[in-house]
Amino acid sequence: MNLKKFFSFAAVAALSLTSLAACAGASKEDANVVKIGVMGLSDTEEARWDKIKEILGDDVTLEFTEFTDYSQPNLAVAEGEVDVNAFQHYNFLNNWNKENGEDLVAIADTIISPIRLYSGTENGKNKYKSVTEIPEGAEIAVPNDATNESRALYLLQSAGLITLDVSGTELATIVNIKENPKKLTITELDASQTAVSLESVAAAVVNNTFVQEAGLDFENALYKEQKDENSKQWYNVIAAKKDWKDSSKADAIQKVIDAYHTEEVKEVIEKTSQGTDEPVW
Repeated sequence: MNLKKFFSFAAVAALSLTSLAACAGASKEDANVVKIGVMGLSDTEEARWDKIKEILGDDVTLEFTEFTDYSQPNLAVAEGEVDVNAFQHYNFLNNWNKENGEDLVAIADTIISPIRLYSGTENGKNKYKSVTEIPEGAEIAVPNDATNESRALYLLQSAGLITLDVSGTELATIVNIKENPKKLTITELDASQTAVSLESVAAAVVNNTFVQEAGLDFENALYKEQKDENSKQWYNVIAAKKDWKDSSKADAIQKVIDAYHTEEVKEVIEKTSQGTDEPVW
């Protein structure tokens, strides 16, 4: 081999090694970038993710994609546009999988936004101070959509007011009321109207969405949804592909989960959400 050919070969080899090294470096860098799909970040959500970033430091970089349609974050995970998403509860994820023939999985529990039972009012004051004061034959308003009605009925069961003949992930309706010792009248209303009804009923289950709008105080609720087997389907989760542990980003994703499940993040959630969100890990 003459010198000209030798140096030409050496240059190509060096260039190839440099390219391989660059690719390896890029791959390593990509493996430490976790893309997260969310549905618009509220102030409290931004606060918790800021704390997670702080805990992760330079080990993992988080990139967020905000969606405007609830069907998009799961589709983005399924198609590999994002690595994980954080916006939904188990019930929503399970239904989405069934409707779309997918098998995304929950890889970490995050928070629950518990719904509450509020006392009816009279002349601007609460009629009752505890669930036990609700009289026989009283009327209680609950949301009429399938998801929130089920949550409301499980809440009433947990509060000791009724007993249902379903449990766990099964959705309950008023026909599932097995025992009603106080002979309560359960009235189904649009979710936006249960708070409005407080002047005419003994109590009402009000979605968090309408609590502040109605001028209600979380602290004054008669009863709060408990964290148990019947409410677990309403736990919010971080979701990913079924085979996420086999991906090059598995270690980085696990670090995100570990950072989320810390006392520091728990404190941020409790402080910034003002009672609307509660950690469930």
